[in-house]
Amino acid sequence: MTLKERLHEDSITHLKAGNEMEKTTLRNIISTIGTREKSGKNPTELSDQDVENLLRKEVANREETAALAAKDGRADLAERELAEAAFISTYLPKMLDETEAQGIVDRIMAELAADHELTMKDMGNAMKLVGAEIAGRFDGKAVSQMVRAKLG
Repeated sequence: MTLKERLHEDSITHLKAGNEMEKTTLRNIISTIGTREKSGKNPTELSDQDVENLLRKEVANREETAALAAKDGRADLAERELAEAAFISTYLPKMLDETEAQGIVDRIMAELAADHELTMKDMGNAMKLVGAEIAGRFDGKAVSQMVRAKLG
């Protein structure tokens, strides 16, 4: 089941259960997905990775709105936005800690080093392989520094 299908099924479940916040949040996200898929000259279906990226942006938007609302003294809005952000986050893969990310970098770099001596020319290929596995679950700049340390 794709992430998009899971969102659709869960929206129906929350509708039947009468969970207003979850139902509304999922409907808004599904609508955003539909808009993205239909926009542009060539409509396309979003991949799970595209949907994950969209969900990350939705979480960030809600956290930013919550911060602004709290600053303006609107605790009720801030609380609702944070609750929605937390709910959306349940659909995202678990973020990696530094040890897990370093382990992935070490493993991939060892696989690459088995073929030939690694140089800075291998940075792009290494980042492509590491990025595919980590895929937004750890800070990209930190990953780049980990890979660079293995090369240099």
